[in-house]
Amino acid sequence: MKFDPVALATPFFILTVILEIVLARLEKVDARYEAKDTAVSLTMGLGSTIAGVLIGGATFAASLWVYQHRMFNIPMTAIWAWGAIFLLEDLTYYWFHRMSHERRIWWAAHVNHHSSQHYNLGTALRQTWTGGIAGTWALWLPLSFLGFPPAMVAIEKGISLVYQYWIHTETIRRLPPWFEAVFNTPSHHRVHHARNPRYLDRNYAGILIIWDRLFGTFQPELDEEPCRYGLVKNLATFNILRVAFHEWMAIATDLVREPRHALGWLFGPPGWSPDGSRQTSREIKQAWASRIQEAPKKAA
Repeated sequence: MKFDPVALATPFFILTVILEIVLARLEKVDARYEAKDTAVSLTMGLGSTIAGVLIGGATFAASLWVYQHRMFNIPMTAIWAWGAIFLLEDLTYYWFHRMSHERRIWWAAHVNHHSSQHYNLGTALRQTWTGGIAGTWALWLPLSFLGFPPAMVAIEKGISLVYQYWIHTETIRRLPPWFEAVFNTPSHHRVHHARNPRYLDRNYAGILIIWDRLFGTFQPELDEEPCRYGLVKNLATFNILRVAFHEWMAIATDLVREPRHALGWLFGPPGWSPDGSRQTSREIKQAWASRIQEAPKKAA
């Protein structure tokens, strides 16, 4: 495939990360960087690229096989087809992203992207090494079955990833209301990366925030509640192997210890446990909401 949006944009990614670091050091922008944290993000990005190359052939071959059994012939030269793939791919991304937070096996492949306690352009490059193994790429196969050429789907996926790069920043605060209403923005995505109970598991958008508004997962960023970044339980390490594989290792440990609960360990929400000794994000949010409701009563 000759046109790869991510490959073409990679020099821009590197230059803008460097620029944001320099401007932050000069105190010209509101951005926080830590050398070891940024090194982990860049290494994860490099590893993700290598993993993509290793498994990319197999996933593209699967797309081609599905495309051979397509329902319709959709031409790449039609403008309407690009409009349709833009909407359908973005909707697919929303559900992929939501599933990656709601089911532990897919969270294991996604969690490393949320493991930084900083939020900057470098964080955008902290990508999974194990997404291909987790099989989430299969969610895009129905697009080829409909009749969109696999190359067209791949290009649109690349465009979405390039778009999502620039929203990983604290430098840009708010954009015009009409833009915030329709598109994913730094403000919306800061909420997604926050570990505040109010903000957990919200704003799954790729390019369009309308899906979150439609499916009830939208949460605006509140001036009175700044975002705190990272995981509910932060790793407290810059060990690249732990960052990449810690949740997979935790799943393996649970499976060995209590194999009879294998389905729950794999497909339950992150934090699920058979005895309720751990907390899911829903339970964390419920406990937080209860405390908020009780606070005025105690004050009275």
